[in-house]
Amino acid sequence: MERSTDKLARYIMYLAGAAAIIAACWYFRTVLVYIIAAAVVSLIGRPIKKVLKKLTIKGKALPDSFLAVMTLLILLLIFVGIITELVPVIYGIVQNISANMQAASYNSAGFGTMLDNFNIWMITTFPNLEPDFSIQEYAIGWIKDTFDLGSITSVVGSVASTIGNIGIGIFCVVFISFFFIKDDTLFSKIIAAIVPDRIEQQAIAAIGSIEHLLSRYFVGLITEILGVALLNFLGLLLIARLGFPAALGIAFMTGLLNVIPYVGPWIGAGIGTILGLVLKFSSAAAAGGDINWLVMLAILLGIFAITQMVDNFLYQPIIYSKSIKSHPLEIFIVLIMAGHIGGIFGMLVAIPAYTVIRVIAIEFFSHVKSIKRLTAATAEPPKE
Repeated sequence: MERSTDKLARYIMYLAGAAAIIAACWYFRTVLVYIIAAAVVSLIGRPIKKVLKKLTIKGKALPDSFLAVMTLLILLLIFVGIITELVPVIYGIVQNISANMQAASYNSAGFGTMLDNFNIWMITTFPNLEPDFSIQEYAIGWIKDTFDLGSITSVVGSVASTIGNIGIGIFCVVFISFFFIKDDTLFSKIIAAIVPDRIEQQAIAAIGSIEHLLSRYFVGLITEILGVALLNFLGLLLIARLGFPAALGIAFMTGLLNVIPYVGPWIGAGIGTILGLVLKFSSAAAAGGDINWLVMLAILLGIFAITQMVDNFLYQPIIYSKSIKSHPLEIFIVLIMAGHIGGIFGMLVAIPAYTVIRVIAIEFFSHVKSIKRLTAATAEPPKE
């Protein structure tokens, strides 16, 4: 029978080993970030490789190395294509706002009258305000400061000063991703070499399930971004008539912000509405004929609201529930807890982290009653 002192010594060794691993991860956190980023890239590229794998030359399958290179090139071309198309669009929007807000002229006289009445009410209600207080001037000053090209130039300059580190990081991620994509079982082999023999098969099965679910999740997430951006783009272009560059820039911004659970769509809709009104009624971008600003506000809010309903009732159930096989209530509780602990960043990493924890719990602790009950509702039916 094991003595209590031996058991205590064993627990101390376990704690010391865990502490050493945590310290090593913290010390080499940059390398760890590269590996995690490469893993995400490989998971996104996995469906592309599966499609390419069906191609043959004279009845022979293409080498895995060639497929990995082609997968990375396709991902790189998509990324570069999006950046090269959107950067000029977004820059044009910023330039338009910065250069023309001071000379803004509104198509609706009612809008100016309403602002004048609002200024009088503010001065009467808050005596501390200056007698010549103007909400127009305050809003114009805020927008000019926020979208000032000088500030953007300084930011670009500071980013350019670190381009060497960024280049090294990109190279490391691409290099590691190549091997992850080339050998689908590489990560499983690494884990199998680390864990004890008695749980090796369970660990390999868990890694396979995690890779499968996360691959579906990340691909679905990209699909959601593009879907939200497409709906907003069509609405802004065809209904709000903002023009192609403005509609594309605002739509893509709302699609990216939509990744942030719950608060992201509100932020995107708010910024998109403000930018839409500014671009619609500024002297440099007044287009689409005479329209009351209240009507335009209703149109913009309606576009974003309809897109959000489609996202909530169509996109998200498919991605969050079916892709990672979790109950919607589970996802909601996990996101709320992650937001309480880590804010927006916590909510961003909540679902992938929960997927990993959930698979490990099912694989290693399925005999525990609470885990068995929690996962039974969304478990896959046994194959016949």
